Amino acid sequence: MLAIHEKRLRKCLSKVKGIEKVEVDASIQKVVVTGYAHRNKVLKALRRVGLRVEFWSPYNDMLSAYASASLMINNFTFF
Repeated sequence: MLAIHEKRLRKCLSKVKGIEKVEVDASIQKVVVTGYAHRNKVLKALRRVGLRVEFWSPYNDMLSAYASASLMINNFTFF
């Protein structure tokens, strides 16, 4: 994501009521929105300005792999 897109994204989200914080990670093209706005309103606002957006599943593959690895480490008993 280029800086101009990030600027447009932040400006668009600043107009949506209920959004408290916006975190942008350009390296993986991910935006984390914190607040009380309805998720469909956020999606609609971003699509109106021409950005291609979709929701990330809370159960993505990388997170699942990390969680299972940490569970495996916690099951070992060290003497």
